[in-house]
Amino acid sequence: MQKRKLGKNGLEVSALGFGCMGLNFLDGKGLDKKEAVMLLQSAVDRGITFFDTAEAYGPYTNEEIVGEALQPFRKDVVIATKFGCKNARPSEGLDSRPATIRAVTEASLKRLKTDYIDLLYQHRVDPDVPIEEVAGTVKDLIQEGKVKYFGLSEAGAKTIKRAHAIQPVSALQSEYSLFWREPEQEIIPLLEELEIGFVPFSPLGKGFLTGIINTKLEDADRRNILPRFTEENIKANLVLVEALSEIAAEKEITTGQLALAWLLAQKPWIAPIPGTTKLHRLEENIASTDIVLTADELERIDTTVSGITLAGDRYPEFLQKQIDK
Repeated sequence: MQKRKLGKNGLEVSALGFGCMGLNFLDGKGLDKKEAVMLLQSAVDRGITFFDTAEAYGPYTNEEIVGEALQPFRKDVVIATKFGCKNARPSEGLDSRPATIRAVTEASLKRLKTDYIDLLYQHRVDPDVPIEEVAGTVKDLIQEGKVKYFGLSEAGAKTIKRAHAIQPVSALQSEYSLFWREPEQEIIPLLEELEIGFVPFSPLGKGFLTGIINTKLEDADRRNILPRFTEENIKANLVLVEALSEIAAEKEITTGQLALAWLLAQKPWIAPIPGTTKLHRLEENIASTDIVLTADELERIDTTVSGITLAGDRYPEFLQKQIDK
């Protein structure tokens, strides 16, 4: 698989990464540990070198799965994890105090069975802790050899600039897809200016862009708390999937592959991290890295999507409050 560089300090990853959250955390259908380990190792065998986890996924158990799965390949993979949620639970609020960052890093190192973290993200911007203190703490961890690169997640433009001035930010992780294009307005131009890589999470619109989602989710599905995934809004938003499916069918690819290929075509420093619990979906996602979209096809996709207004907010109010502006 082709590699992509994130930032200007040497971080290089596979063009497509693996978002590990859903292995045991997302929709009530997680894998057992042995199955999850096997799937991650299959991803390595197929060329993926970039794996994304967090202490908050579980909490804690996701990092343990990633650590066990990737230990045999440690020198050949990039592991990203995160700090910043109070007691590793987003519902309890945020905590990016320097002492907390250090404690979380030490605990993550143990769960990940490693002596360094490749990419350490602040999970969400903590309004109670100056970003300069956060960046300075991670800078110290980098100098100590416990962390290699610094990242931010869902950070706004002002925060990115302030953090970058203290410790170069190698990557921003935020939601971006044909289901959510807000980063195009201000964030992507800024990342290009500062030479910061972009790691889109939910590149398949939390599964919506695969075209296989049911209009009513199962009770255990965590997407039930998201306004865009009410039964009414799913039905309303299917017009987007139908339009993209038509374009994908003409190209003889899946709608999900079209969505990933579109993302990869936006900038050479974008590395999406789709997640899955199924081997055949993993292989489908990987195949998207070989799909080339022509300028005409990209323009058609853009025109099609721009003409559709989607129903429902991205997050419920308590999570929306944690998004930095």
